[in-house]
Amino acid sequence: MPTFLRHLLTVAGAALFGLALPAHADAPMVPSQVPGYYRMQLGEFEVTALYDGALDLDASVLKNASAADLQRLLSRMFVGNPKMQTAVNAFLVNTGGHLVLVDAGAAKLFGPSLGFVLQNMHAAGYAPSQVDTIVITHLHADHMGGLNDANGQPVFPKARILVAQAESDFWLSQQIADAAPAKHQPYFKRVRDLAAPYLASGQWQTFAAGSMLVPGVRSVAANGHTPGHTAYAIESAGQKLLIWGDLVHAHAVQFARPDVSIEYDVDQKQAVAMRRSIMKAMAASRSLVAGMHLPFPGIGHVRAEGHGAYSWVPIEFAPLPAAPMK
Repeated sequence: MPTFLRHLLTVAGAALFGLALPAHADAPMVPSQVPGYYRMQLGEFEVTALYDGALDLDASVLKNASAADLQRLLSRMFVGNPKMQTAVNAFLVNTGGHLVLVDAGAAKLFGPSLGFVLQNMHAAGYAPSQVDTIVITHLHADHMGGLNDANGQPVFPKARILVAQAESDFWLSQQIADAAPAKHQPYFKRVRDLAAPYLASGQWQTFAAGSMLVPGVRSVAANGHTPGHTAYAIESAGQKLLIWGDLVHAHAVQFARPDVSIEYDVDQKQAVAMRRSIMKAMAASRSLVAGMHLPFPGIGHVRAEGHGAYSWVPIEFAPLPAAPMK
């Protein structure tokens, strides 16, 4: 038997029966993760996924499915025990002429597990002062909380903040806020507080559905989760990416069962219809998609599984610049 094979079997046998092997190094563990960014090329654009962090959610926030069905779907994907983790992502698109940030993360509004967009932006080689355009998918705090620092001051001094007209009108309306249930009224106030410095400076701007916001970045109406929830179609040199915001919160459940909504949907029926429509279109087109609550880096493809069901296919790690084909 070759020496290397005999050594391999000796090590494997020792590990199997719990036998101690001589230590070859005294290296302390390093309890930290790599910086949370992932870069890819889309035509002539550079897209950088930025990890803001993650939240643990109880499966009870998902609607239109039994507890047994939810547990089966979560267990099938080895998640949800006891909580299901949902990532919070943002995306930076460098078009060459513009540096566009899609959502700004949560800052520390939901505790210490979120609020890392700026840290990871710096790690990726960019600074907030370089961002000239911020497009917001919707005005929930985990998508706009990072616009300001802990003192309520703007983080992005040169950026236009672009929000769908319907979304801005809904959350900034005092009349709608006053008519909302008392438990929801603080959410409206938080949006107004976060938007206030950008409204005062004139940086806060609205747009109509379907608008081209900068060359290569177009808004796509995806309402349901909120009244003006918006996806963004990114296209360069024939390559396409749809950043679909909060179309999915629980990947282990909502791809297989697009009819499952979440209690944070303002209009659950519309949110389900929009999810079905967009998933069907993305599976047919085979275009890349990205989501704010998909496992980081949140970029991949939608694959049709028949009978209205889908699965999530994450992209594979790839070097930059792309390795040449042989």
